Amino acid sequence: MQDHNLLITLIVFLSAAVISVPLFKRLGLGSVVGYLIGGTIIGPWGIGLITDVESILHLSEFGVVLLLFLIGLELKPQRLWILRRPVFGLGGLQVVLTSLVFFAALSFLGLENSQAIVISISISLSSTAFALQVLGEKNELNTAHGRTSFAILLFQDLAVIPIMAILPFLGEAHTAHTSQGSMKPILIAIGTISAVILAGRFLARPLFRLVASTGNHEIFTALSLLIVVGLSLLMDQVGLSMALGSFLGGVILADSEYRHELESNLEPFKGLLLGLFFLAVGMSINLGEVLKDPLLVIAFALGLMFLKAAILYLLGRISKHSEESSLNLAATISQGGEFAFVILGVGVSLSILPRDRADLVIAVVTLSMGLTPVLGIVKDKVAELLFKKDSELEEDEIEEQNRVIIAGFGRFGQIIARMLFVHRIGFTALEHNPDQVNVARKFGYKIYYGDAAKLSLLRSAGAEHADLFILAIQDIDVSVKVAELVKKHFPNLTIIARARNREHVFKLMELGIKIIRRDTFASALELAGETLSKLGFLDSEVEQKIRKFRAHDELTLKGQFQIRDDEKEFIKFSKNSMRQLEAAFEADRQEKEGKAAS
Repeated sequence: MQDHNLLITLIVFLSAAVISVPLFKRLGLGSVVGYLIGGTIIGPWGIGLITDVESILHLSEFGVVLLLFLIGLELKPQRLWILRRPVFGLGGLQVVLTSLVFFAALSFLGLENSQAIVISISISLSSTAFALQVLGEKNELNTAHGRTSFAILLFQDLAVIPIMAILPFLGEAHTAHTSQGSMKPILIAIGTISAVILAGRFLARPLFRLVASTGNHEIFTALSLLIVVGLSLLMDQVGLSMALGSFLGGVILADSEYRHELESNLEPFKGLLLGLFFLAVGMSINLGEVLKDPLLVIAFALGLMFLKAAILYLLGRISKHSEESSLNLAATISQGGEFAFVILGVGVSLSILPRDRADLVIAVVTLSMGLTPVLGIVKDKVAELLFKKDSELEEDEIEEQNRVIIAGFGRFGQIIARMLFVHRIGFTALEHNPDQVNVARKFGYKIYYGDAAKLSLLRSAGAEHADLFILAIQDIDVSVKVAELVKKHFPNLTIIARARNREHVFKLMELGIKIIRRDTFASALELAGETLSKLGFLDSEVEQKIRKFRAHDELTLKGQFQIRDDEKEFIKFSKNSMRQLEAAFEADRQEKEGKAAS
């Protein structure tokens, strides 16, 4: 009988998702709103098909867990170290500033200090699941505002640890008991994180290697799930965020040779459980609380989002983001988050907050989540007016397949295209900037509008049968993403890559790309040669010096690549390389003077 009820529950969930998600996506509101509305309808405050919301919400949190694990797999430890400033700088500033603003507003409304503190802290945190899902749907995770949003969300996950540690101090009945040993939970958390890092470094890879050697794909998938779920439960037991634990596990395994296999195994589970999470959030909306005074709840939700958006926009501008990027940041993480449910629940258990007030805040936070995609649509309209964006073109259908594919048709890609054109060598040019496409077409180039980071576009462009792939994309993150896609799905396709700087070169070299040219290096060397000529050097001398400089720089680049993650050694090596080059040229000068004297 229990199995029968489980099947009925599963059918209800699948039906809600299948009906509501496509409908709301067609309306332009996105899949998240579809899940929320679907959950609200089938939940206890809707038609009541599902009543055990608490258990389902707890289970569905593993969707967020898997999402953070997969994001962690994309962030190698050295890249995470680079993010330390936006994480602790911007993230810390956002939480502190937002909490202070809300505390002042709530105190003005007459709330007690302890209640105002709990509520202001809880609503200063945003929803990791909602924000990352929206960014993922729009393919904006690697944009400036996407990276900053992620950094702030990561800090918020970390901030939950000290927040939960200080909450008991606000409860009058618990103050005496918590005055001693308050550092214990934090020390346990630090010890657990250290143990997880060590285990990941020295145990995870041998374990994956052992299971992979059996050739059993199902067992490998089971091990993947076991590690994610085990890490999450371990972190939960010591009072940390499950999502933070899974993210840490993903970062530890980001350097692993099994990274791509892990991604492909866990992606389907992540999608299903994340959808279940959004359904469960929709089911948890207390419509009874909302219907008591719907205008008040809506006003509070809009006020919450407006204040957070204003603070986030200000932080974006302070951190040198453009106006448009700051606006995107403000719209992405201005909602309340799932941690508010936890903090408010603890506040009630410690008798800091009355239950009805906590329920009101939870209703406001949940409504703010549902309004996030709507705010995104409003933001797009505002941005279109403010920044006069041209409407995007629809991706072209590619009508031909050639030996050469050029991804990126800016100034760099166009020079290569002209050389191929005059030699009657066919090429397929791909460009994602509609303005660039329109300009190139005016000059008679046959160019296709589309995102080269999409596997479907590469297949239609004939990547499986092409001989060369010219990677001429200017944006470093997009360039690396396209390179990864080509190396993974078209391993026999030779890549010739353009790089903007040394960092870009290193990222491409990590992928095993052999032919890489820096787009300003050759022209800078040519100009350096012209400078020497004007200073009186003979043409033959200039040619020889440029050749020696080029060869030495290429060797230096390869050496720097080997130690790129050790800043101290990198600087030491670079300085030593410059001294070696200076000594070599000095030896040439002395040899020349010796010959002249004799």
